[in-house]
Amino acid sequence: MIIPISHPDKPLFPDDGITKGELAAYYEMIAPVMLPHIIGRPVTMERFHHGISAPGFFQKDVKKGFPSWLERVEVPKQGGTVHHPIVTDARSLVWLANQNCITPHVWTRRVSDLRHPDICVFDLDPPDGEAPKVLRAAVLALRDLLAELGLESWVKTTGSKGYHVAVSLDGSVDLPTAAHFADAVGTLLARRDPKHLTQEFHKVDRDGRILVDTGRNNYSATFAAAYAVRARPGAPISAPCAWEEIERGAVGPRTFTLRTMQKRVSSAGDPWVEMLKRKQPLDKAIERLRDLQGQLESRPPQESRPDAAESPPKSKPRGGRSGRARQI
Repeated sequence: MIIPISHPDKPLFPDDGITKGELAAYYEMIAPVMLPHIIGRPVTMERFHHGISAPGFFQKDVKKGFPSWLERVEVPKQGGTVHHPIVTDARSLVWLANQNCITPHVWTRRVSDLRHPDICVFDLDPPDGEAPKVLRAAVLALRDLLAELGLESWVKTTGSKGYHVAVSLDGSVDLPTAAHFADAVGTLLARRDPKHLTQEFHKVDRDGRILVDTGRNNYSATFAAAYAVRARPGAPISAPCAWEEIERGAVGPRTFTLRTMQKRVSSAGDPWVEMLKRKQPLDKAIERLRDLQGQLESRPPQESRPDAAESPPKSKPRGGRSGRARQI
C-alpha cells in the first residue's frame, strides 16, 4: 500500500465483506485512470467511520489531522472560508480512503481556475422502480439534445439510480454562464418530454418522473467523481461507459462494482479518455439553444403538464436530499 492504512480490517460494507483495506486498495488500483479526472478539484469527503450500515457525514473543511504533503485550497463560504482537500496523486487519493471516505465528491472546476468550469454535469435521477427502458431513453435524449447544440457528451453511471452526462468545456465561460446554460438545457429537455422528465426538486412534486438535476454546476455543488465508490450495498462504482453500452442496455446505474472494476478497466480502458482532450466552447451552443427555445415557444402547448420554462428551480446542494449524511 502506498501509505499505511489504519484499521484495514474494519468492515465498511459489512454485508459484502468489503473492508477499509480493500477500499484503499481499490483507489490505489484505479488511480491511473481516475487521477486525470479528479486532480485539482476541491473535494468533499463522504465519510463512514462505522461502515455504510451506520449514518455517514459529508466533510468539506480539512483544518487539522492531515499530512504536510496534502494539498488544500481555501475557498470562500458565507461567513468564512473552507479548506478543501485536493487530490494530486495516488497517495492523496488513498489518504481519502484512509479517512473512511467512500465517495469523493468534486467541483466542476479545478484549482488552476476556480471561476471557470472545465466540465458541465447533468444528473438524471429517476424515482425508485423506474423502468430501465424509460431511463435509458431519457439519457439518450439528453445526449441527442446536446448534439443538436453541437456538443459532444460523455456518460457515466452514478452507482446509485441514474446516470451523469458530462460535457467537456474549454474554460472560456464563467461559472454562472455554465450553470445557466445547464439549467436551460435541462428545462428544454423536460419540456420535450413532460410525461417522463421534470426539474421539480422535491420528490412530492415530481409525479414519478425523472429529475433532470442541473444543480451540480452551481458554486460549491459537487458530483461523485468518475470511478468513485458509492456507499451502497455491493460497493457500486460511478463508472464512465460508452454510449453504445447505454444504447444496448448493457450497462445499468450499478453494473460495475469495486470488485469488478479491475477487469472492466483492463478490457475497456477509460471511456472518458477522449473527453480530457476535447475542450468545447459554449458560445455557439448557447446561440443554438436560444433558437431551439424559440422553436418550442412557437409550438402549441402539449397536453401533458410541462415544467416551468423560464425560471427552473435551482437544485439544492447535495446532502440536503439524501437524508443519509449530515454536512459539517
